[in-house]
Amino acid sequence: MFHAGFRGRGGKRSAMNAPVARFVRQLMLALMLAVSMPASAQDSDESGPSVLRDTETEALFRDASRPLIEAAKLDPNSVKVVLLNDPEINAFVATGQTVYIQSGLLEATDNVNQLQGVIAHELGHVAGGHSIRIDEGVRSATGLTIATLVLGALAIAAGAGEAGMGIMAAGQQAALGNFLSFTRTQEASADQAGAHYLSVAGITGKGMLDFFGKLQNQEYRLAIYDKDSYARTHPLSSERIQALTMIFHSDPAWGHPVDPALDARFQRVKAKLFGFLEPRRAVSKYPETDQSVPAHYARAYAYHMGSYPDKAIAESNALLATNPHDPYFLELKGQILLESGKPADAISPLREAVQRSGDAPLIAAMLGHALVATEDPKYFTEAKQVLKTAVARDNQDPFAWYQLGVIYDREGDEARAQLATAERSNLEGNPKLAYASAQMAMKGIASGSPDWLRAQDIAMVSRIELAKKDKRYRDKEQKDQ
Repeated sequence: MFHAGFRGRGGKRSAMNAPVARFVRQLMLALMLAVSMPASAQDSDESGPSVLRDTETEALFRDASRPLIEAAKLDPNSVKVVLLNDPEINAFVATGQTVYIQSGLLEATDNVNQLQGVIAHELGHVAGGHSIRIDEGVRSATGLTIATLVLGALAIAAGAGEAGMGIMAAGQQAALGNFLSFTRTQEASADQAGAHYLSVAGITGKGMLDFFGKLQNQEYRLAIYDKDSYARTHPLSSERIQALTMIFHSDPAWGHPVDPALDARFQRVKAKLFGFLEPRRAVSKYPETDQSVPAHYARAYAYHMGSYPDKAIAESNALLATNPHDPYFLELKGQILLESGKPADAISPLREAVQRSGDAPLIAAMLGHALVATEDPKYFTEAKQVLKTAVARDNQDPFAWYQLGVIYDREGDEARAQLATAERSNLEGNPKLAYASAQMAMKGIASGSPDWLRAQDIAMVSRIELAKKDKRYRDKEQKDQ
């Protein structure tokens, strides 16, 4: 079950293969903003691509990354690998210990080993604290820019207009070179760290080299023919391949085969994602003559997204014929039935999917949705229990909170319906509604109880966020005046 979650926020680091021209524009804009804008404006949040939640995909990411996380001496319970809905071939880390994989990158990788190479590289950024240290590079570049702007302004004021403009231009170029050098050093460091993690985990580095080869081909297509990497955020892929080839070829893990079971899971996830995001292309890439599991998966999602429920059900039945008790095949059939207006028919496959997935919260939330959507009161008690368990195990799913709020509303428990709305609004980045709903919830819930304390926490966080937004708005008004 793919669905978009809350939107990511600012703090996004440089892409693995971002085109140079775009980055230079972004960097120079950032440097200019640092000079011209008040601090409060710099703190504003930026929405990023939406997070894609899917139990099978998250399980694959968890199992593929765990040996690498352990090799990096990080806590597997603290590091997350998250999928974003963005067609760009990109992966990055932000503040904290989260690795973001964009959908375009997953589509571009051929096997799970290439994905592990990307994850290993990004874990090098996590372990190296690069998302925190990037501020050092920005401050250094910004300081140099400010200094040369001041000198240039003084020169212009003294009548040396051309000289002043020359100083400013030279300063911006020097600041850009300073920052690019800083990021290239971080990227090279992450490459070396990633190679080490792969080796310790006993995973071949062929995937990392193969993926850098893909990036090298893309550089040629984009007409990036730099002889060196001076004007780039990353070393050229040819430089990275050269630096890593000797390391990997001498590594005992070089000849290790790709785990076939893990790669089969990868191919399933890649196909279902393709069918979900690009249904028209998916039916061409996976024609009906292809009777493999990934092809059935891709077509099932493509037909479902294209509103061909009978064809989608036929493909899900073909999957279940290969394994009648696969929880993700059962989940898919339940999703198709539910979203085709047959919630009562969806209950049976979703119940089994929940049970065989170990009560996976996202699947349980879908079962709760099906039970609620029947509008049959006999299912409401079960729905309430299923949804409460789901949010207790994973409270980051806004849709589960929405469904739980529906149940509370139908029971006449207005206070807890408001609390569920506050939880959902908080996850969706709507502090105004979260604050109002939390305040209303506190009025109807016993003071000091766990639910009351939770409502109080949401109200406090939302009030702080609203105050920040008000301050940014006032600062902008003052600047405009």
